Amino acid sequence: MKTSYIKHFLAALLLMAATSVHAEQPIVTGTTFTIMTLNVDGLPAKFLFFDVNKDGPGSAGSELISKYIASKKCDIVAMQECFNYRWEIWSRLFAEYEHDEWTGGIGTEFKELDWLHLQNERFPCDGLNMAWKTEIQSTAYERVAHEQNFGKFSHDFDDIITKGFRRHELTLADGSQIVVYNTHFDASSDRDVQMKNDGPDREARIAQWEQLREHVMAHLDKRPVIVTGDFNSLYGIDPVKALFIDAIEATGKATVGDAWVMKCNNGSYPEAGVSVPGETLDKILYVNPVDGMAVTPTSVVVDSITYVNHGQPLGDHFPVIATFGFVKSKSPTSIDTAVKDVDANHNIYDLQGIRHEATSPRQRGVYIVDGKKVVE
Repeated sequence: MKTSYIKHFLAALLLMAATSVHAEQPIVTGTTFTIMTLNVDGLPAKFLFFDVNKDGPGSAGSELISKYIASKKCDIVAMQECFNYRWEIWSRLFAEYEHDEWTGGIGTEFKELDWLHLQNERFPCDGLNMAWKTEIQSTAYERVAHEQNFGKFSHDFDDIITKGFRRHELTLADGSQIVVYNTHFDASSDRDVQMKNDGPDREARIAQWEQLREHVMAHLDKRPVIVTGDFNSLYGIDPVKALFIDAIEATGKATVGDAWVMKCNNGSYPEAGVSVPGETLDKILYVNPVDGMAVTPTSVVVDSITYVNHGQPLGDHFPVIATFGFVKSKSPTSIDTAVKDVDANHNIYDLQGIRHEATSPRQRGVYIVDGKKVVE
């Protein structure tokens, strides 16, 4: 009798261990969605006396970018730097997509400049624009400006526009709900990096990561959150993991992942000071509340192959495209809900290793049913 008890107890422990390992592999349901993040490079060639984007795609190139976006048929498209060529960018998208507000371009036609105090000028546009398939519903929208920027007529002119982030609450065609953030952080010019003069840019990005993190957590509920955009950040340069991923997970309220890291870099985050081939400034992060719904990336592509025209990139950033699936619902303890209509063929053990007849009454609690933890 004693030997049988120990045998069953060990069997139950082994089953629990096997179940725990299995639980680490997410089970994706039939619901999936694709999201693209893309800096469309829509700055004008010149602003006032400054060369801003003389090598940009311009009007004709922006139409090619629109054609590219339409061809990919992503469910959600998060765009940055959608400034002066907005109509060209949208030329191929009106038929299949809805979109949020366009806040204007960069130029004197949008406001009267105070020439005596140009250092105080800032255009109200943020360059952000998001599109979603017509079968997706937008139920709430918020636009937030960064609290800290740097560079008015230098350091890539970040402070001449109202950079920030946008938050969308979306309901997918099957009724699933997600929250999507689209953002654009301060940049560092190649010249400033080479001269080691990019400290103020990095400080601004740190403040922007912190502000974004606090906003995400202040509005966190049971819906998964996608945080995407042009962050102008590499893990080896900016403390992204500590500022955003680790800080959120330390609260115990959510888990965080980077789609590219998980699918293209074996789940390994680049270390400080290390440059990893394939990492881009554009990222697709996902935040899963511990007591809510969860998503996981099933594929990620940084498209350097088809985002070209005559062998040259259409813009200065390659698109990042990720497909996500909803993870099979679990309770916070990763225990399945009760099995219905248990028949006599099921093997049922309690946590003490004692076997129970499937058709006999049992007290409420946790059991091992055919190798799976079950709450009854």
